[in-house]
Formats: sequence, structure tokens, C-alpha cells
Amino acid sequence: MAKKAKKINVNFSDSGASNDQLYVIDENNNVISVVNATTNNVVSTIPVGHQPVSLNGNPNNNRIYVTNGGSQTVSVIDGATNTVIAIIPVGIQPAGVGINPYINRIYISNRGSNTVSVIDGLTNTVISTISVETYPTDINVHPYINRIYVTNEFRNTVSVIDGLTNTVISTISVESQPSGIGINSATNRIYISNRGSNTVSVIDAITNTVMAIIPVGNQPTSIEVNSSNNQIYVTHEVENTISVIDGLTNIVVATVPVTSPMANIDEDLSLE
Repeated sequence: MAKKAKKINVNFSDSGASNDQLYVIDENNNVISVVNATTNNVVSTIPVGHQPVSLNGNPNNNRIYVTNGGSQTVSVIDGATNTVIAIIPVGIQPAGVGINPYINRIYISNRGSNTVSVIDGLTNTVISTISVETYPTDINVHPYINRIYVTNEFRNTVSVIDGLTNTVISTISVESQPSGIGINSATNRIYISNRGSNTVSVIDAITNTVMAIIPVGNQPTSIEVNSSNNQIYVTHEVENTISVIDGLTNIVVATVPVTSPMANIDEDLSLE
């Protein structure tokens, strides 16, 4: 059976690249398929490392970063030419990719080494390695306050990293098996999907404390935030549903059925 692909909508509106390219991970063949979102045709296939896990893009320099879990590297793709321009060694079992486009820093969660690699987007080199807790899975960046959030799945915590000093400044206890991270930069709220407890933890980014715990469906995984309407969308690994949370009330306002199980939500990489 084929593994699930992770699809990300990369919108480079100011970079000179096309605005309608989708980058899709093909884990079975170790490639990234580039799909024209207007015609739904594959326009390019890019070989990357062994067992690609996740990807993310920087709209300021038209670069896409792919974690290769089996080869302990990050592939850097030029979005203008759809070619790999650098391969960066990182930690063991790299997984999540977080980006601060304002300072051109890329953050990689390494599940096997319990670290975060900090990459300089200009030189494509690792400039710092930060120790976190056990099995860091997802990683996301609040660019306005220069904070990086990492879910430590086997310790039920979230590490908060200061992007200026590259040090952990807080470790926040959440619920069982934290997985995905969503951020609303406008409201300074961080949303954590807890796969083992079927909940979402809401963190105040100013105080680094949990301010609400929201029951959702079975095994929540990916989580995304629409800052324009202050709604949060959560997929469930073993249910064909998406939970929709109102960010003002912290209440699930809708449960949307989908046609097949979902592990990931498309991510619009345009800046908020």
C-alpha cells in the first residue's frame, strides 16, 4: 500500500516564481512531484534523499526545504528551477521544518537525536544545534516574536526556543503525544494537537502557559490556522473528519466529513 503524500501549496507571490505550484512528497520513490494547481498536471519530478518526511518553503527567497528521514539530510530546492541546489546534513531522523522568513532561518526537528538544527538560509549550513526533549516531531515558528515551538511527542511537552539566542527558554507540559502545531501570529495563540488524548492545547505565546484544552476527534494530527477568520482546522488520523475550532471561544464549531482519512492539511505558505 502506498504511503500518504504530504501536499503543500507554495505561494511565492513576490519571488518571480509561479503562484500555482504544489509540492507533493512521494515517500515511495524519494522524489518531490511539482503539480501545476491550475492544470493539475505534474510539471516536474525532483529527486531528494531517502524517505522524505516533510517540507516547507520560504516565500522571500523561493526555496523549499525537504527533510529526508532516512538519509539524515535536508534537500534545498530552488523554486524557480525546481532543482536541488544543496544537501545539508542534520540530526538523526529529521522530521519537521519551520521557517522564519524575516531572518532567513530554517529549523529542523530531529526525532532520533532529540535536537533542533538551525540552518542559515543564505549559506545553507547548520549554525546551531539545540537540545530539546524526547522525540521532537513537529516544529513551527512565530516570526513576529522570533519564537520556535517544538512538540516533544514522547515527553508530552512543547519546547519554546528563542530565535535570537537559539536556546530553550520554556518547556510547557501539554497532553498525551503532542503532534501538530498551529500558530495564529495575530492573536499570539499556539495550538497543539495531542494525538494520544484527542485534544488540542491552546498556549498563550506571551506567558507560555496553557490557557485551554479543547476536546476534538480521534487521534488529531495536523493542525492549521486561518488568521483571517480566527479558525483552527484539525485533521484526525483514524477518522474521516476535520474539526473546526473558533479561536475566540475555543470551542469546536463544526466537524467536517471528508472522503478519505487525512494526516495533513495543505499549508498556504504566503505570509500572514
